[in-house]
Amino acid sequence: MQIVTFLQEAGYATLEATDGNAGLDIINGNVALAVVDVRMEPMGGFDFIAMTQFQGYKIPVVLVTGDQDNTMLEKAGTLGVATVLMKPVQKDRLVSMVGRLIKKGGR
Repeated sequence: MQIVTFLQEAGYATLEATDGNAGLDIINGNVALAVVDVRMEPMGGFDFIAMTQFQGYKIPVVLVTGDQDNTMLEKAGTLGVATVLMKPVQKDRLVSMVGRLIKKGGR
């Protein structure tokens, strides 16, 4: 995924999952931030975010989407998503946002 490449080139250590279920399997207490695509199968991005919260993880989430649906943005707000980035994701904007969110979280 291009997002992983962007973050690695910026010096971030990354974990990559193909879907929400795989993401839940690799999250641990050392994850500083999650970059999540809205459209993943079989567990979508919103379900993944809800499950991380249910399991007690308190990590900022950058939601990536190609949708410009107001309902989607409202749902992101309800789930406490830190920011929404539109596809195609711009490298500079992604790296800048990730840096701010990680610094804000104190990690």
